[in-house]
Amino acid sequence: MMPVLSTVQRRVRTAAAVALMAAIAPSMALAADLSGTLKKVKDDGIVVVGFREASIPFSYYNDAKQPIGYSIDFTNLILDGIRKQVNAPDLKVRWLPITSQNRISLLQNGTIDFECTTTTHNASREQQVDFSNSLFIIGTRLMTKKDSGIKDFADLKGQTVVVGAGTTSEVLLRKLNVDQKMDMRIISAKDHAESSLTLSTGRAKAMMMDDALLAGERAKLSDPKDYVITGKPQSYEAYGCMVRKGDAEMKKLLDDVIAQTETSGKGEAIYKKWFMSPIPPKNLNLDFAMSEAMQHLFAHPNAKIDPEAK
Repeated sequence: MMPVLSTVQRRVRTAAAVALMAAIAPSMALAADLSGTLKKVKDDGIVVVGFREASIPFSYYNDAKQPIGYSIDFTNLILDGIRKQVNAPDLKVRWLPITSQNRISLLQNGTIDFECTTTTHNASREQQVDFSNSLFIIGTRLMTKKDSGIKDFADLKGQTVVVGAGTTSEVLLRKLNVDQKMDMRIISAKDHAESSLTLSTGRAKAMMMDDALLAGERAKLSDPKDYVITGKPQSYEAYGCMVRKGDAEMKKLLDDVIAQTETSGKGEAIYKKWFMSPIPPKNLNLDFAMSEAMQHLFAHPNAKIDPEAK
């Protein structure tokens, strides 16, 4: 036989039930409202982040085998935003190494949930994935030894040049080789480290890459002062974070975090930390001043494919 409750007891129980529902309602509503990647992250209790292992100063390992760099600092701010959005302060993070060749497929098949490294936002990739507000703007140039005699792209005629496989620089270089009948021997390297080794061991006379990455690769060499970054940029490109195609909720989160970082002054501090101060592994200062294009980006965050389009 159920005990008969007094009016006071019934009121106390009702109040307690109302309080409990009020406490859990926000999390229930949050779970119901989430979609796409954020729902996946909430359900799994883990977010998987793609990163590059050797893209100094954007995304690379420190001595403790932990990802660090300019792009990683932005990534960590985005992770803070994800934790708040899914109401999971103890959300686990798994860092997964990616390459130029596999980064898009790993995102599309759900192996990684997003990546913010050194991926150029272009029209062909935009057919496969969505891009966040831009993180960085670069020019594609050359690195060569000071005594190589190579000052610009016209000097590459008949020379061996190394470039990263699957990069926009490779597309530009191969097109230049055909259009200008330059008879270059082009070596496609699997990553930045292999490109740099090919150059430093003399198997290539020049290396083509994004100028900021070239500054990072030069810093890793045993004799960085013997190398110069040269040549008129063949393109100006914007780096953005990749999210799955059509995932508007995830894209908005990244856009908001990046815009707030760039306009608040945090972005400038991150830039100075990685491009204007001594950095690992050799505590060298890249001394890579912020360009006008970067200043404009930080003042007006955007996800434009053409960074020169103001």
